[in-house]
Amino acid sequence: MLKKLTIAIGLVLTTAPIVANAHDWVISTNDAKYQRVKDTDTFSQSGPGDSVDIFDASVNPLKLLHRVPVAATIAGPPQAAAISSDGKLAIVSAPNHYDAEQKKPVYDNYLQVIDLSSEQPKVIAKVETLAHPQGVALSKDGKLLLVATVAGTLEAYSIDGTQLTRTANLILSKGRLASVAITPDGKSALVSLRNEGGLVTLNIDNGHVTNSKERVSSGLAPYSIDVSADGKWAIVGNVGGSGLPGTPGILAGDADSITLIDISKRPFRAVQFITTKALPEGIAISPNGEWIAAQTMDGSQLTPDNPGVHTNGKLQLFKLSNGQAHFVNELDSGTAGQGLVFAKDNKTLIAQFNVEKQLAIFQIQSGKLVDTKERIDVPGGPSSLRTMPR
Repeated sequence: MLKKLTIAIGLVLTTAPIVANAHDWVISTNDAKYQRVKDTDTFSQSGPGDSVDIFDASVNPLKLLHRVPVAATIAGPPQAAAISSDGKLAIVSAPNHYDAEQKKPVYDNYLQVIDLSSEQPKVIAKVETLAHPQGVALSKDGKLLLVATVAGTLEAYSIDGTQLTRTANLILSKGRLASVAITPDGKSALVSLRNEGGLVTLNIDNGHVTNSKERVSSGLAPYSIDVSADGKWAIVGNVGGSGLPGTPGILAGDADSITLIDISKRPFRAVQFITTKALPEGIAISPNGEWIAAQTMDGSQLTPDNPGVHTNGKLQLFKLSNGQAHFVNELDSGTAGQGLVFAKDNKTLIAQFNVEKQLAIFQIQSGKLVDTKERIDVPGGPSSLRTMPR
């Protein structure tokens, strides 16, 4: 039987500011507008509204610290949110709203800034962007924010307290960008070119961001990016034909991949392509660089008449040793699952189950992936998930 951890706001939600000794904050957005019903995309005009949750993952079970109303969307990579290392600032990207007249979601161009240092956190600013923002990344020192957009541009913002100032708008692609990740030393960043393929390496020098012109190979439609805290490895999930615009024909849940990238020295290099189940939406590498995990949809997002359809997605675990990743085991995951992160303990995995409106807790025990059966109910379909910079 599942151990369902329903969180009652009035009972366990703290109103005190986050303190710096927690050291393992996780940010998770909830898209309450969108719901997948009988394999059909539906949009509700009623309900609780979109929100963002801040959790402390250093305790068991996860502790909900704050829940704040925001605008969020499932459309795009599950890395459209970020929280600072000191727990005082959160950024939520990829806002949208449902247009009742057009009967479709409309994608907005702004970032939402949340002051978490106050007793009642809320969105204190909406910073206009030049294009619809998707994946975001904060530097470890909290002074730089990088934003990937659907227009193929990378926007850089300097941060002073809670004030954001745009300092650069780099044209990196003619197609959509997906995600961005900053290396632990703060000197480089990787940006996934969703339409064109490959990754761009950026130089960061005292907050000044430039295109190094260095490229890293990837699979088809590179999407989410994660880096290990030891500064040795990065991974990117390649979501294949499903991630490309206007793909003709019918996709049947074919295999996809994760690219393992050596970031121990420049230029960064792809060193291995790891086969996964279809559509690795959420990918994560443990802080110590020993484990790689992928939350794959594995056809759970397909219609019942599709030969590749499955009831659940798969969560897959790989062991990284001697510069190569090796498959360990896999377990059932959520239906059309989204984000995935490791806690700082290198063994706990948090996965977003979108259709089920839950966060699911997995662990690595005796060298294998285990489902703890712990589930945390949230008020909308969880859509983006990130830890603080490590």
